[in-house]
Parts: sequence; C-alpha cells; structure tokens
Amino acid sequence: MNYTFCVRRALQFLILAAIAAGGCGQDAPPVSDFAAQRQQMVQRQLMTRGINDARVLSAMAKVPREEFVAPESRAASYEDGPLPIGYGQTISQPYVVAFMTEQLRPKPSDRVLEVGTGSGYQAAILAELVSDVYSIEIVEPLAKGAEAALQRLGYKNVHVKAGDGYKGWPEAGPFDAIIVTCAPDKVPQLLVDQLKDDGRMVIPIGDRFAQELYLLEKKKGQLKQSATLPVRFVPMTSEAEKKSEK
Repeated sequence: MNYTFCVRRALQFLILAAIAAGGCGQDAPPVSDFAAQRQQMVQRQLMTRGINDARVLSAMAKVPREEFVAPESRAASYEDGPLPIGYGQTISQPYVVAFMTEQLRPKPSDRVLEVGTGSGYQAAILAELVSDVYSIEIVEPLAKGAEAALQRLGYKNVHVKAGDGYKGWPEAGPFDAIIVTCAPDKVPQLLVDQLKDDGRMVIPIGDRFAQELYLLEKKKGQLKQSATLPVRFVPMTSEAEKKSEK
C-alpha cells in the first residue's frame, strides 16, 4: 500500500468523521460552522469528482474560503459555484480551484507564478503546497484586499503585486509552474519565457463564452499542450494583450 493512498484514506476517514459528528439525517451545519462545511465540500464536491491528490485535498480542507469572499456572500462560502468579489471578478468554484491545482502538480520546492490574484484564495491553496507564490492582480483594490487577507492568515510565502499579469513577473522568474486564473485568447509568450524547462502551466484559453483549460508542459523549449476541462473565467484585461491583437 503506497504512502499517497494511505494519506488519502486517512484524510477521507477524518472528513467522514467530521460529517458524522453533525448527526445523521440532521440539517446542514449552521453558517457559523465553516469548518464542518469545509470538510463536506472536500468530500462531496472534490473527492466524488475525482480529485485524488492527498496534498491538494488537505490544502482544500484547511484553507478558510470564507475569509476570501465578500461579507454578504459568507453564508455561501462552501456552495458548489463561483461567487462575486467585486470589480466584475469572481472567486472560482472550489472544484475548479482543486482541479487546476492538481493539474499543476505542485511540489514543496516549487516557485509558482499566479496571474489573477482575485480574492487570494487560490494563492492560499498554493501556499500550503509550494515554497513561494508570486501573484499578480491588475485590479489594484483586489490586490490590496487579497494581500491583507493572506497576511492576516499568516501566509508569509505569498508575494502579491498590482500589475499587468500578461507580462508576468520577470524579475522573480523563472518559475517551476504558472497558473492563470483569467482567460486570454492565446498563451502569452512572456509567460512561456518565464516558465522553466520541465515546468507546467495551467491556463484557460478562449473568449468569454467558449474557453478550454489547458495544461502546458515545457520540454527543451517546446510546449506540449493538452485540453483538460471546459471552463468559464473572466477575460484577461491587459494593455499588452490588446496591443498583441492589433
């Protein structure tokens, strides 16, 4: 029996125990009981849909999503869907966060670039799994809010800046992995340039109404790409992208 299987079974047992503690056949936990709701989210929304990585499941079971949503949406923190966070942006559905994280195959020694900080929730998940996260958000108030939330929760290995994610963060690169949480119409070459050889990038590509999530793997300077999931993210907003389209 391998180590990953043992860890996953142990985690599943703990989650089922937490659910059982609420009582069989009783109503869902009260809104204030976010910890119990979080365990139910992992069991019902992630494990049942094939999220298998024990480290990813553990991170999703630990990070308090309610700390990254708008106050008026806290009651819905663990519902199976995205939530608005202001400025026309959203916090992604928990399953999509877990799926993208698992596809990225994060390692403890990795330095990861995230394009599109948003609420900071994806950065917090990554911070549980890798050495350092460098996250860029083009909407300055969101960048400041995410940075404050991450600092309040003690995530010292997340570095946030307001800026144009299309350009990446060249002075901090190259990166072992890159995750993009907004959709350009094509893969930005500047991000490819900042990805290490043997690195992985997870990115949604397409217009507002038809997007596909891609896993890109860089081998000897060349990209191998595979489509993994139909998705719908907010479009990437970038002066650099607009210029590239002309």
